Amino acid sequence: MSEPITVAIAFHSGHGHTARQARAVAAGVSSVPGAQADLRDVTVLDDELWAALGRADAIVFGSPTYMGSQSSAFQTFAEASSSVWATLGWRDKVAAGFTNSAGLNGDKLNTLTSIALFAAQHGMHWVNLGLPPGWLYTSTGSVDDLNRLGGFLGAMAQSPSDLGPEEAPLTSDLMTAENLGRRVALTATQLAHGRRAFTGVAAG
Repeated sequence: MSEPITVAIAFHSGHGHTARQARAVAAGVSSVPGAQADLRDVTVLDDELWAALGRADAIVFGSPTYMGSQSSAFQTFAEASSSVWATLGWRDKVAAGFTNSAGLNGDKLNTLTSIALFAAQHGMHWVNLGLPPGWLYTSTGSVDDLNRLGGFLGAMAQSPSDLGPEEAPLTSDLMTAENLGRRVALTATQLAHGRRAFTGVAAG
């Protein structure tokens, strides 16, 4: 029996909205047979965090977008990962990203671009959202559409500044994040099976 695929969700959430998005990613991961999710708060920079990320087959990074970029807490984690970078510790792991902001745009793409570049510096394989744009892309679109905010690099969510995490993000944004988690878990599973098959052929 194959070992389960582990997808770590390494995130920071300032007010709870991005944490809801992270849990939705985890739900998507868990919907894939043989895959398990591991939620990790990156503000806790301890040995357990680094060990968990080192064991994971994939890491989905998440941060709120503050002032057009990732949060300072997430950036502190990114900079602290330099020791992992020095040993190529995450090279060839699968990676993806998600973010939330109060504005519909909020320059969320800049945050996802920064996270994707961070993953690239670690030599990771980036998984995009893989969904067509919804909502305002057509005149018949709905806020209930998956990928209603029309992102492609990762999962975007929007939470009005006067609503708490029990009310925002919208269900469609959470379902978009769930789709990303499922896509990452499937990609990591396919890659793991391919590696095992290749290793078997090489050994034979």
